[in-house]
Amino acid sequence: MLKKLFPKNEHPVERGLRVVVGLGILSLAFVGPKTPWAYLGLVPVITGLLGSCPAYTLLGISTCPVCRDEGK
Repeated sequence: MLKKLFPKNEHPVERGLRVVVGLGILSLAFVGPKTPWAYLGLVPVITGLLGSCPAYTLLGISTCPVCRDEGK
């Protein structure tokens, strides 16, 4: 059931970048301007860790090379 809700649709490099960028944005909540907007950094961290982007799922996009081959 979770595979249909959260299908893997992110390339491994993209996943790593999402986590790094998300942590960078999230760090702004604790250092720097200390703005609550920095908690939006949780979105790329969570999608990077899950390997599934809800926007990609809605649009039918997949950057995951292994997952694209499985569908054929």
